Amino acid sequence: MASQNLDPAAASSTAALKGNESGGNVPKGSVSKRLQNELMTLMMSGDKGISAFPESDNLFKWIGTIDGAQGTVYEGLRYKLSLEFPSGYPYSAPRVKFITACFHPNVDENGFICLDILKDKWSALYDVRSILLSIQSLLGGKRDLILALDVLILDNWFCWSVKSLQSYNELLMLQNPITIAL
Repeated sequence: MASQNLDPAAASSTAALKGNESGGNVPKGSVSKRLQNELMTLMMSGDKGISAFPESDNLFKWIGTIDGAQGTVYEGLRYKLSLEFPSGYPYSAPRVKFITACFHPNVDENGFICLDILKDKWSALYDVRSILLSIQSLLGGKRDLILALDVLILDNWFCWSVKSLQSYNELLMLQNPITIAL
């Protein structure tokens, strides 16, 4: 997919020959046109549960929404996201994060999303619609829910074990004055 992320305008420049794939040479007008087309595509798509619009007049900052998928713990919830597009878009991935708190194994405490298509698997073929659908799908993944429950159970078991050991240790110390270290 690396060839899909090369800016054709920069491919002939010496910066591209030196391995610069940042896409920083993309004319701002072409990025704006691409984002306008993506906005129209998203509005016309009719996909349920996803939407995104530019924040005020800034075409490079969008606010998106994702509805939690039916049959998941996220059902009935609506999440707000921020999408920031670099000047090298679509050859560089946008920065996407949850504004609404989202408790999921692939979302950190700051709302940043660990999703391969937003990192090393990014392709210039992706658009806002595919990003939002991928994030919505991520929230609907049963495997991730099982992983989250396993982590929660393990964490609770560990806390219970430590408390139990401390209580047991205190009980032993009352019965036997010998010092017992944890």
